[in-house]
Amino acid sequence: MSILCDLALTVEERDEGEFYWVVLEAANDDSQDVMVYRRVEEAARAQQSYSNALVVGASVVRRLSGG
Repeated sequence: MSILCDLALTVEERDEGEFYWVVLEAANDDSQDVMVYRRVEEAARAQQSYSNALVVGASVVRRLSGG
């Protein structure tokens, strides 16, 4: 598996009280003023809080970045 670079993590509340982490990767080149991201991986199941989703998502970012 290749190591991904320029990752970002966000948490979406898709329904009330259902939080999903989403890992994004920068998909633009250096000539653009605005950063564009594409979804790389996202939670299959909801977490009960924003902070829980953030912690789980952060562990995925570490795995994807080779850490």
